[in-house]
Amino acid sequence: MNINREVFCDYCGEYARLVTGRKIYPQRRDLADKFFWECEPCRAHVGCHRDSDALPLGRLANAELRAAKRIAHAAFDPLWKEFGMRRGDAYSWLAEQLGIPVAKCHIGMFDVDQCRQVQKVATDYKNSLL
Repeated sequence: MNINREVFCDYCGEYARLVTGRKIYPQRRDLADKFFWECEPCRAHVGCHRDSDALPLGRLANAELRAAKRIAHAAFDPLWKEFGMRRGDAYSWLAEQLGIPVAKCHIGMFDVDQCRQVQKVATDYKNSLL
């Protein structure tokens, strides 16, 4: 793979290194050959888009941010998986709720506070339907 990109760590500002899942998730054989950007000192990483030249899926995330993203997805994803919204419509709705452009509405790019906002607005919306 010919990689012509620089990825920086949001936490320390240093360059991230391209590694495989063997390093990030040694116990996960299914991720062994996938690519990740990693900042080892910060213990931050992000996966790469499949079939790309190592394009990051979002921003490098430390343990706190990874946990916040999991919680945000757990609250938000049911809107388009179970509550009848189409995925694109759900992201348009979320962008409106957060007051951001749809083009910037990607949980992979959010910080901890934005992930908490996602959890709140998605949970409030689901509760309003019950």
